Amino acid sequence: MNRDVIEGNWKQLKGRIKERWGKLTDDQFDTINGKRDQLAGKLQELYGETRDEIDKQIQEFEELHEDNRQRRRKAAGAR
Repeated sequence: MNRDVIEGNWKQLKGRIKERWGKLTDDQFDTINGKRDQLAGKLQELYGETRDEIDKQIQEFEELHEDNRQRRRKAAGAR
């Protein structure tokens, strides 16, 4: 799995990240600015989870997003 999914698609993913982790503020989003490590640190702070648990949640989020993106590409190519 490419660990740069969030960094490479930050603008497109911000809304979905807000839906998933609603405690993040707009100012925090601006500070994070697509940096995965900063996102993980802020989520750990806000939600009180271990770093390993937060990393697992982010990885699952990235995998889901990547799977959805690949399906959309295939569907667009089939047209």
